[in-house]
Amino acid sequence: MAAFHDRSDAGRRLGKRLAGLRGRDVVVLGLPRGGVPVAFEVAKALEAPLDVIVVRKLGVPFQPEVAMGAIGEGGVRVLDPRTISMARVSQEDLEQVERQERALLESRVERFRQGRRRLDLTGRTVVIVDDGIATGSTARVACQVARQLGAAKVVLAIPVAPARAIVELKEPDDIVCLLSPQDFRAVGYYYHDFSPTGDGEVVQLLDAAAPAPHHRGGEGVNGSLADDVEIPAGGVVLRGSLYLPARCGGTVLFAHGSGSSRHSPRNRFVASVLHGAGLGTLLLDLLTPEEEVTRANVFDIGLLAQRLSSATHWLEARHDGSAGRIGYFGASTGAGAALWAAAEPGAEVAAVVSRGGRPDLAGPRLAAVQAPTLMIVGGADDQVLALNRQAMAAMQAPTRLEIIPGATHLFEEPGTLAMAASLAADWFRQYLLPSPVGRSRPEARE
Repeated sequence: MAAFHDRSDAGRRLGKRLAGLRGRDVVVLGLPRGGVPVAFEVAKALEAPLDVIVVRKLGVPFQPEVAMGAIGEGGVRVLDPRTISMARVSQEDLEQVERQERALLESRVERFRQGRRRLDLTGRTVVIVDDGIATGSTARVACQVARQLGAAKVVLAIPVAPARAIVELKEPDDIVCLLSPQDFRAVGYYYHDFSPTGDGEVVQLLDAAAPAPHHRGGEGVNGSLADDVEIPAGGVVLRGSLYLPARCGGTVLFAHGSGSSRHSPRNRFVASVLHGAGLGTLLLDLLTPEEEVTRANVFDIGLLAQRLSSATHWLEARHDGSAGRIGYFGASTGAGAALWAAAEPGAEVAAVVSRGGRPDLAGPRLAAVQAPTLMIVGGADDQVLALNRQAMAAMQAPTRLEIIPGATHLFEEPGTLAMAASLAADWFRQYLLPSPVGRSRPEARE
């Protein structure tokens, strides 16, 4: 006979068992998809914020079903050195698998969160919820990821699990399980209704659990400043959207291409990935609405670069160094403006990333760029790829070209934008954020 009517019923029962955590600094994380309806009820019972925790297995290249590690958001990676050694997996192969899985992870995170930022786990009690576990492998990795993301205490809460798995799980500090049969069959056996949970339901539940949006100028998620800003620049006022995490080590300024804006879904997606990596962002329009109607302004790279430099000076002056090191992210014509601005005398730009960009538009200024530059181009974007190679040849700074297979100019193909965003996050994390001892910077190469 089924122990639970459905996942919501299981969640309400778990919430009652966890009632002692109400009023504490708790975050509830659901493992998508099936764990989210359970976690929703737990979060409601504890009056705690709800988020998802997304993990991806890193499979051995020639035997993907064998895990050699796993990854989570914010660059978190958990490795199994014994499996890597036994399978003789090279560092290059490991990085290739991680890159592919991270692109899929970021894509899944964006699909679920819809632009919301990941909740900060630092110093908090984290309750990880699933609809049940069979082997415990996913729950084990989720606990490790939460720990690396700063959780002070990790509690695993599940409606049902085999007794043996409960005994073997050492990663959580505490396990709350309502039912742990010795003769465990399958998770679905213990539910009357175990119909699949869709992506849409996950999004709806996260929306329903989300707090009301904060007012402009207020404090954002987890003490971070999230604001619409106005930036004076040479007699005009530029509009921007600024996000600075509580402990900001670096901030990336976005220079979008023609026909785009600071509200571009692509740039907002990339920005959300950078937020997950611990970076701040400033998405801004380099032209006023009146200026944009004149097509010549859209391709005036010198003007756009001047505006980007003005925004950089404004950010550094207003926040007195709290924005950390500065990076530029340019798309299409915006990449030319970003490199032009980075070449200005005295420009303290730590890194540049171009996505589907036209770095060639910076012309003779390219040779003066000192910031390490990553160029990301779609494999099917032949003309822009050729122009990027020409630009690289003209540069003295460390450069690297990454080609996304099958991607066209706008990176509209499934998974391609997520892969580009992941590459950008890795580049900026290495060059903008403080490097732990022993961590090497990415090699500049083609």
